[in-house]
Amino acid sequence: MNWYFIEDGLQRGPLTDEEFDRVIKSGRVKYDTLVWNEGMTGWKTYDSTRGTSSLEPPVIGPKHSCVECKRSFPDDEMIRYEDYWICASCKPIFFQKLKEGAKLPGTMAYGGFWIRAVAKIIDGLIQGVFGILLFLAFMPFLSLRNNRFDVMGMVVWGGMQGGSILFGLAYAVFFLGKYGATPGKMAVGLKVVTSEGDPIDYKRAAARYFAEILSGLICYIGYIMIAFDDERRGLHDRLCDTRVVYK
Repeated sequence: MNWYFIEDGLQRGPLTDEEFDRVIKSGRVKYDTLVWNEGMTGWKTYDSTRGTSSLEPPVIGPKHSCVECKRSFPDDEMIRYEDYWICASCKPIFFQKLKEGAKLPGTMAYGGFWIRAVAKIIDGLIQGVFGILLFLAFMPFLSLRNNRFDVMGMVVWGGMQGGSILFGLAYAVFFLGKYGATPGKMAVGLKVVTSEGDPIDYKRAAARYFAEILSGLICYIGYIMIAFDDERRGLHDRLCDTRVVYK
């Protein structure tokens, strides 16, 4: 009796009983594979014809996607390197990339202390311009008497400080929440992401802004930590579970 089966949309066969059993054993025919033989009236799934063939389809183990081609294969047809699965076809390409020093897929390239310092300086200059404009706008309301601010001057001065803080908050939350990076970080090719590599939302951006204030209040130790951390995290990154990475 000759057997036929559908594989990748194509008809395979004819196969003798012995040949068909070998194909089943190899895993090419599964329970939902369409099969037909000369004694059947039409195509049926193999599951509905069990008993006509002497072997059951083998149990296929867990599958993983190849990190290179993204196709899924049974584990016994792949090799594992750390947390990565690679199919036999992609193995030479994958290890050639490793040999050439390429970054592993899914890994992050963290922004170091100095590049982040440059980004912070750029952001500081931008916010400084706003501070100067704010000062010039409120300067007419400031007056000195006996080398001391009068009550109105103190109120205006406090308002200016509050305005600067609110601007800094809005600046960080808007740019980090919408673009993942402030203009300073954009200029040097950095962005802020979660520990999983996902974009941060507005809520986390706001929390990170206040956490940065804490990093500065403790003698800037929260920023100095960046230079000594394996993932280049400052205190604010640790508190908010964020990472600063290259785009």
